[in-house]
Amino acid sequence: MPRLLDVSDDVRAEIGDDEADRLLAGENTPGGYDCTSCRTPGDAGQERTSTVLFVGEETAVLAFAHAGCLPSQVVQVAEDQLQGAVRAVSGAPDAAAASVPAQAGAAQAVLGVTSGLVLIAGDLHPALVIEPTGPISRPGTVTADGDDFLPLLIEQGFMPVTELTQPPHALPGWSVLLAMGQLHAVLQPGTGGSPSQVAWWQAHQPLVVTEGWRAAANKTHTVLVFAAPAGSIGRQPREDVLRDALDKAAANGRLVAAAMPLAGT
Repeated sequence: MPRLLDVSDDVRAEIGDDEADRLLAGENTPGGYDCTSCRTPGDAGQERTSTVLFVGEETAVLAFAHAGCLPSQVVQVAEDQLQGAVRAVSGAPDAAAASVPAQAGAAQAVLGVTSGLVLIAGDLHPALVIEPTGPISRPGTVTADGDDFLPLLIEQGFMPVTELTQPPHALPGWSVLLAMGQLHAVLQPGTGGSPSQVAWWQAHQPLVVTEGWRAAANKTHTVLVFAAPAGSIGRQPREDVLRDALDKAAANGRLVAAAMPLAGT
């Protein structure tokens, strides 16, 4: 029996026409599955279902999601991230932040990422705060001082923030990937006009977010992403203290931000 399955052109290009046709015919698609986004049961024979292909350096994993949670897409991740996503099916320990390798423009960095709710204009917004562990140099430069982290992000479309009185503007082509109920990556547009997104930041191990954060993100379908140079924010123990640190960074001209759509639930 044919399945109510969505296979995007990008997924088809990765898995080949024969495999895509077999999936659409119901030959290789499980009737029941656990949604890779919200982790609740789905049925490809009864409800619209998306194919989501996680692609690493050497392996790929085809997963299924409710079409209302994720569109059919290819998500390019590092090999260890792919293995971490597989392990996350059986659960992962709670975490408040993660230090991971990420791409800032073309410069490799180690970023700390913290999730929290930020109060702006009377509303609580789900937010990610990104801060490198050290200065970031522009690709191709060799210098012991200076920090190009914010200029690189501004070139990507992030906007400087001087005070947190209103949410930042949306950044086209970027999104925050929440899969299997946990934070996996911040995605940016692919290069060379490719419609596929690539990971700008990705967790070594999926990052657990609070129920309040997930509820707020599912309500707005938008995540606010703030970024500051090393030493500007720090790991704050409470959201009110985190907000104070953001206000101070903004007042000192050391904060940029963007709003990104939520991919997943």
